[in-house]
Amino acid sequence: MTDGMTIGRVAKAADCNIQTIRYYEQIGLIPAPRRSSGNQRLYDASAVRRLAFIRHARELGFPLSAIRDLISLVDHPAQSCEAADRIATAQLHAVEGRIRRLTALRGELERMVEECKGGRVADCRVIEVLSDHSLCETPDHGAPALAE
Repeated sequence: MTDGMTIGRVAKAADCNIQTIRYYEQIGLIPAPRRSSGNQRLYDASAVRRLAFIRHARELGFPLSAIRDLISLVDHPAQSCEAADRIATAQLHAVEGRIRRLTALRGELERMVEECKGGRVADCRVIEVLSDHSLCETPDHGAPALAE
């Protein structure tokens, strides 16, 4: 890889969508690249590394705010990694919470399906439970309340 890669080459090298690269540039996750005389974006190899970092963090479920904080740490490598540990620990707790909610959701769906006897919609347990939330074993399914 050489300096002066077009956005298309960077997108391919980082396995990232062109619109995503532009968005990350717009919100400051990657620095604005230099421009050619024809005003074309020209990226260097560090942009590919930064995009790979962001993509991997997104795959692990980190929100953009946490990724911004992690990037700030990467940009100052002499700092303690204590902040990175806190960010990763918070993400781990968030993932564990989602797993608990999904487990409760799976249990409720399994119970609805098992109790459904087929036949007419009027006698369908799935429709009955969806129509009357009080019939759920776990009324909130472990999920946060929906915003109205």
